[in-house]
Amino acid sequence: MKKNKNWLLAIGSIIPAIALVITTFNVNTTCTWVAHQDELPKTAKKFRKF
Repeated sequence: MKKNKNWLLAIGSIIPAIALVITTFNVNTTCTWVAHQDELPKTAKKFRKF
């Protein structure tokens, strides 16, 4: 049981880091289908690099 808990803690710390990287990448790129570009959430704008 303790082995499973350690595994879940490790995965639980990796997933937020991956989500942050993906969000940062998506904020700084645009959709190739301009007509389908969704509105950027206000909370994601702080990750912009320009």
